[in-house]
Amino acid sequence: MTVPLTLLGLLDREPSYGYDLKRDYDTYFGKGKPLPFGQVYSTLGRLARDGKVAAGPSEPGDGPDRKRYAITPLGRQEVEAWLAEPAAAEPFLQTVLFTKVVLALMLGHDAQRFLDVQRATHMRRMRELSEIKRDGALVDALLADHALFHLEADLRWIEVTTARLGALAETVRRA
Repeated sequence: MTVPLTLLGLLDREPSYGYDLKRDYDTYFGKGKPLPFGQVYSTLGRLARDGKVAAGPSEPGDGPDRKRYAITPLGRQEVEAWLAEPAAAEPFLQTVLFTKVVLALMLGHDAQRFLDVQRATHMRRMRELSEIKRDGALVDALLADHALFHLEADLRWIEVTTARLGALAETVRRA
């Protein structure tokens, strides 16, 4: 997900202050990785420079002066084009898991141990996500489902790779 397009999408709902954009981003899209304030304002600055948002005049507040940002027709056009474009089918053929297994075999390390540790790490994360699903709001549950499905696919891959580890080791060592 790209931060600039997400912020544009949030602004397409209504003009907002940077603080409000950060809050909404973190609520819906920043689970576990909130957006830093500096990134919000630097992104808004680039979007304004590129003519995709317009900043209103500074307004006094309890803290520093605040600016309300509004999306421009160019920004709205970019959001609409982005929303109409399908997301790339993921995952890509090259993954960190695959790379680590192959390198472990190439370097004579215990690839099976890596797979076992990775399986345990995935299972622990799946338990955490299942708890989020039970206790969380609908948005949190849907995000947890998405992550769980990916972790389940990784676990299936780990099982298949474990079964083929000997053959993979021979292939890697011959290359």
